[in-house]
Formats: sequence, C-alpha cells, structure tokens
Amino acid sequence: MNRQQFNKYLNGRSFPSRNTMRKLCDFFGVEETEFLMEPSEFSELVRIRAPHEQRRITELPHLQHVHRLMERSRGNLDQYVGYYYRYFFSYGYPGHIVKSLVAIFAVDGFYYSKNIGHFHIPDDTGQERVWFRYLGTVLHIQDRIYALEYEDRLQDMVAETILYPAYRTHRNFLSGVQCTLAGSRSRTPSAGRVVFEYLGRYIDALNALRHCGLFSENSESIPKYILERIDNRAKGQDYVLSALE
Repeated sequence: MNRQQFNKYLNGRSFPSRNTMRKLCDFFGVEETEFLMEPSEFSELVRIRAPHEQRRITELPHLQHVHRLMERSRGNLDQYVGYYYRYFFSYGYPGHIVKSLVAIFAVDGFYYSKNIGHFHIPDDTGQERVWFRYLGTVLHIQDRIYALEYEDRLQDMVAETILYPAYRTHRNFLSGVQCTLAGSRSRTPSAGRVVFEYLGRYIDALNALRHCGLFSENSESIPKYILERIDNRAKGQDYVLSALE
C-alpha cells in the first residue's frame, strides 16, 4: 500500500475496500467495528488494551522465550537497518544463484526482516515467473545475527540464517549460513552459505528488485567475490559447512 493512498484513509478522503480493510485489521490486530469508532474512543481502547496484550505475552510460556530474546536484541541492530542484496546457491535449481532483496527494519525497538525475490524457471519458456516473500524476526545474540523467517504466502516453510556481524565501521557484507528446505517438491532439509550485500538505508526498492533473479554461476551479474563467499564445496579437511568470515 503506497503512502498517498494510506493518507487518504487517514484524512477521510477515501474508504478502504473490504479486502483492504481486512488486511488493515489483521495487521493492527483490531476489529473492523473498532476501526470505525470515534478517534477518542479508539485511542482509549488501544490505551487500555496495550498493557493487557503485554501481560498476555508474558503469561504464554511458548512466547516468553521469543520475547526474552527479542528484548536482549533491543538497540543492538540499529547499524544493520537497511536494504541488502541476498546471494545464495539455489536449493531447487543446481548450479544457479538466487539474488533477492532483503530489508531489515525496526518497529518499537524490535527488529524484523522482509526478503522478496523473483525469477524465471530455468530451462523453460521464460514465461513463468516465480515470486517469493519471507518475513522474519532478527535477533542479536552473543555477537551473531540470527534471522528466523517463514514463507509468507503458503506459510509452509521456515528458514534460519546466522550471520557474522560487521566488525569494522562499514557493513558492506554479512556472511553466514542458512538452513531451509531444498524445495516445494523434495522438502529435503538443506544448508548453504549466504551473503548479504549492503545497499543503504534509503534506496529505490523497485529498481533494486529489477536486478534480482536466478542466475547461472557463470553469469557476469554475480561478482567473483560474491561467488567465492557462497561456494558450498568443502575445502581441505572441512567436515562441516561453515560460514566464511
């Protein structure tokens, strides 16, 4: 939803469709009838509900652990907020590299991620384009960055990524390992190296997304230094797959 359209809703110049209204209600955690209340009544409702929701989090055992980790991450990831290109070898199309767009952002002191990508299926007519979007929570624990993500559309897949932080003042690259499933068909648990390339806090996201896709490992679109960082082949006496610092 673009800002101009959202502002029309806020100032009463336009009214959202039923589908949009449902999305707004789901996002903010309110009912449609509550959205239509007088502003003063709605503000009072939110003020009363906020402490109750906070108590509810602490009362549910399975949420206490996640909330505790998110609290520990407060303020530790501010320098990593922004946009990144994400590179990794495809789990479903051998010999190809996925390049997607990742945003790390903060809401009320907690950190989240949104990973969006698209590509044409290789060895096909090129007419079928695959889109994907992963949403996640980003944590900072013991000097490492953790991202726990889930596939947003079908909600049938969860991925975990662990990254090295940037030890210098710049954060051009974050290297790590991610674990997910090989694809919608095989569902084989798989892991591979991954690189986040920093783009900036404020970018033209649509233009950046145009440069994403599925590329051959020999493609000139994938820099050599990226290819070396995501190479999953074992080297020397390696017995496990580790991230490259």
